[in-house]
Amino acid sequence: MHCPFCQHEDTRVIDSRLTDDGATVRRRRECPQCGERFNTFETAELKLPAIVKSGERREAFDERKLRTSFERALQKRPVASHDVDTSVREIINDLRRSGEREVPSRHIGELVMRELGKLDQVAYVRFASVYRRFEDVQAFREEIEKLERDLPELEKLQLSLLGGDAVARKSRKSEK
Repeated sequence: MHCPFCQHEDTRVIDSRLTDDGATVRRRRECPQCGERFNTFETAELKLPAIVKSGERREAFDERKLRTSFERALQKRPVASHDVDTSVREIINDLRRSGEREVPSRHIGELVMRELGKLDQVAYVRFASVYRRFEDVQAFREEIEKLERDLPELEKLQLSLLGGDAVARKSRKSEK
């Protein structure tokens, strides 16, 4: 590796460590010519599938677009950026594991909805309202009812304690 300071052709690795997520190796290097030290980061370059948009147009997968989708849905919501990073990595890993060369954009949308459902129900509904292009209030209501049915029992109990009596009543009705 060339030294970024003096352009010497060779540098020496002093230390190597895995980053917190385990997907990157951080190497501390030193230039024998000028003595300057710097870090490099090494990651595996794995090809992600192309995204097939509506109209059969294809484009390369763009992690920034995926992250932007999460950020828009989670705007002003109490979700840690670490959790968003974990969800983005989970989707990328799912795409790599699929082994597919091309993936429809609708599949990516479904993966985002799955992850948002785990992170924050309000963000899930925000994303779903744009992604599914609800035509009327009834379609919107059906999506919220589906989300309520999928809530774990503990969350239903918490909602009823916080004044979500309608949720608790619906839960009791569905149990009968």
